[in-house]
Amino acid sequence: MTTSAQPLSVAVIGAGMAGRAHAAGYRSVNTVFDAGLPPVRLAAIADANIALGEDAARRYGYEKALPSWEAVAEDPTIDAVSIVVGNDLHRPIAEALIAAGKHVLCEKPLAGTVEDARAMAELARGADVVTAVGYTFRRSPAIAAIRDHVLRDELGELTLFSGRYWCDYATDPKGPLSWRFKGGPGSGALGDVGAHVIDTAEYIAGPITTVSGASLSTQIPKRPLPLGAVVGHNAAPVSDELGAVENEDTASFTARFESGLVGTFSVSRTAFGLPNGLSFDILGVGGRAAFDQHRPAEYLFDGAQPDARPGGARQIIAGPNLPYFKGGYPMEAPGVGGGNAEMFTYQARAFLDQVAGVAEPLPSCATFADALRTMEIIQAVVKSSRQGGTAVDVPPAV
Repeated sequence: MTTSAQPLSVAVIGAGMAGRAHAAGYRSVNTVFDAGLPPVRLAAIADANIALGEDAARRYGYEKALPSWEAVAEDPTIDAVSIVVGNDLHRPIAEALIAAGKHVLCEKPLAGTVEDARAMAELARGADVVTAVGYTFRRSPAIAAIRDHVLRDELGELTLFSGRYWCDYATDPKGPLSWRFKGGPGSGALGDVGAHVIDTAEYIAGPITTVSGASLSTQIPKRPLPLGAVVGHNAAPVSDELGAVENEDTASFTARFESGLVGTFSVSRTAFGLPNGLSFDILGVGGRAAFDQHRPAEYLFDGAQPDARPGGARQIIAGPNLPYFKGGYPMEAPGVGGGNAEMFTYQARAFLDQVAGVAEPLPSCATFADALRTMEIIQAVVKSSRQGGTAVDVPPAV
């Protein structure tokens, strides 16, 4: 482990939308929570689109832009790296970085295929470096608070989890056929946004054991081929030639948890007017809670009260009494808002806490094994869909 006397040198592979969120997170890690993390050197951002990499390096204060991920792996001065590129590239990059002795924070989903994910999880088990996965929503103060309610049994026996992740980034049929629309069933809305809501459900309510009733569909089966690089969900110049979309725009399924809890899930990238609609309700015999990422600085909670007359859900405004908030915001006062940028900072801090072995770290990041499990659940959903919605067991959590 790196000691507190040694600076930590970090790099980000991928200068697109999520890569910039990682880059900004590392830049801010020493502005939040207690002292103990060593100084952080912002070494490099790598991207095959060198102009994009140079722009990201300038914006976030990194020393240089590199033209390839190989250049990061070969740089002996870099300690820790975020992988934020297309899913199919995750495995070869992670293998090279781990072989070079670098700590790795990989974006979800873990890989392009379950087979690659299994190989990555096996590699991580024997590696002498920290490996982690970017399930950013675990760092939401509101979601972490709801998890605490469940762990303290304040909702009683759980009866239903209903989770949605509805986004609109693919509603335009003229949107370019980027890598997000390539790959087999399960690599579309399920892999992109479904991975987050599945992980959130298990983070709060425990392991899923069975899925059933699955249905996958594609609303826009063909899209125009791009004429150049496509960054994030942005529009880009396209040709008149169309290519086939290879994965799902929407999916829904039900699940049974190890506790007996029933779950319903739906995900979509063609949900008009919903830019980032992760939301869920969790119900118990003694209480309920709800969260909507479009209102990230609050959640709803309803539990037992001495007098039933004023009963009803209460709006809990995020403040210093919630996880991550105290020490995590420049203005430590309820009602100042919050969002994805802070969660990426907390995630980067938690990752570097693990790397540096600080005395009082943030809760550890999700592991490669956790992310493999999410992909196994997605694989079970795809299998259920192909079998007309029949029940499919999920491998036990390791």
